Amino acid sequence: MKLSVIGLGKLGSPMAAVFAAAGHEVIGLDLNPNYVAALAQGRAPVEEPRLQEMIDAGRLRLRATSSYDEAVQASDITFIIVPTPSAANGHFSNRFVLEAVEAVGDALRSKDGYHLVVVTSTVMPGSTGGPIAQALTASSGRKIGDTVGLCYNPEFIALGSVVRDMLHPDFILIGESDPRAGELLAQVYATSCAEHPVIRRMNWVNAEITKISVNTYVTTKISYANMLADLCDRLPGADVSVVSEAVGSDSRIGRKYLTGATGYGGPCFPRDNIAFTALAESVGARADLARATDGVNRYQVERLTALVRHHLGSSGRVAVLGLSYKPETYVVEESQGVALARALTQSGYEVAVHDPQAVDAARAVLGRTVHAALDVTAAVEFADLVIIMTAWSDYATLPRRVFERGDRSIPVVDCWGVLKDERYPGLEIIRLGAGAMVGSGDTAVPAQAPIAVALS
Repeated sequence: MKLSVIGLGKLGSPMAAVFAAAGHEVIGLDLNPNYVAALAQGRAPVEEPRLQEMIDAGRLRLRATSSYDEAVQASDITFIIVPTPSAANGHFSNRFVLEAVEAVGDALRSKDGYHLVVVTSTVMPGSTGGPIAQALTASSGRKIGDTVGLCYNPEFIALGSVVRDMLHPDFILIGESDPRAGELLAQVYATSCAEHPVIRRMNWVNAEITKISVNTYVTTKISYANMLADLCDRLPGADVSVVSEAVGSDSRIGRKYLTGATGYGGPCFPRDNIAFTALAESVGARADLARATDGVNRYQVERLTALVRHHLGSSGRVAVLGLSYKPETYVVEESQGVALARALTQSGYEVAVHDPQAVDAARAVLGRTVHAALDVTAAVEFADLVIIMTAWSDYATLPRRVFERGDRSIPVVDCWGVLKDERYPGLEIIRLGAGAMVGSGDTAVPAQAPIAVALS
């Protein structure tokens, strides 16, 4: 098929490359000339594992432009994957989506035949059938369901694994204007996915609700697991990994995302949870569970700060290893590592930070309040206590000597179980959810953090 992808950023570039590698003719569009030039030259516009591999595989079928007319004329289906930033009220802004839809519609006025427009950017429920459909109808002069189709088709992907997630999705979500539009879009995924994923087709608003509901449910599981870990930290002999393994054995629950560790972060989970709450409030529904999930997540940095205080007292040096919100990405948006580093400096600790990819991004946020180490050994040797906040494989093979201080070693809070005990005999490795706060004098559950979602 002939496809165009509007937006060549962190998600759009991989989408265009995956489609081209699958055999489709793809033209990507972006208003950033650097992205267009990179893709036109066969280079990845952004950093993402396997992106260059996909570009190389589809090189002969992949090109780029900054012209909407060129992109629309050269394709039968247009995917729009541009940012939808969160507004102060928690809702997603449709500004960039509407600008793209209007530009696509204008280009359609000089094109004959049927054309399918697919909104992949995450939008609030009511958007596709409301302002987006209105903008497409007005700009194109066409009736939706006649010579133009409109689908809402958000991705369920994470930075650092975008290509893998696109090739191996759990399911494909399609909100369709009509059966013809949905069937045409389903055919694209039948050829681009490595397997044959389940495809859920429905109307626009159901698809929009499904998108934010999936992420809200996942964040609920994460916060529940962290609530369990906090409990187990305060009970002698308790171990959250044992408890969660048993709890997850129930088929009604499952093991995915049921690991007591750090809170969730990144560009999707926090804002989708907040958007769900804001949506419920706007229509008079209650979203107490989503609010509680957000409150528990915000408490996790406070919980770790208390753990540092238990081991170091009111002062000392701490190394925070891992600043990206997850491994294999440089993105620090809503990063728990960055939030912890900030909280520790505000509490009077000296903090060194390290990340294999995200030091520069974190330094831009934290400024001179921390010591930014380009070498992980330097960060560890600086510290009286180490906290591994992101499960980078780089940290699994740190030499034991870097933790040694003469005839003793410094403690390591290993939030994700990166360090294996057999490699570090005698090293004090503190596992979250395994009695980390027992004997601290603070084993009683502290005053409940406010369960109030932040909408700004």
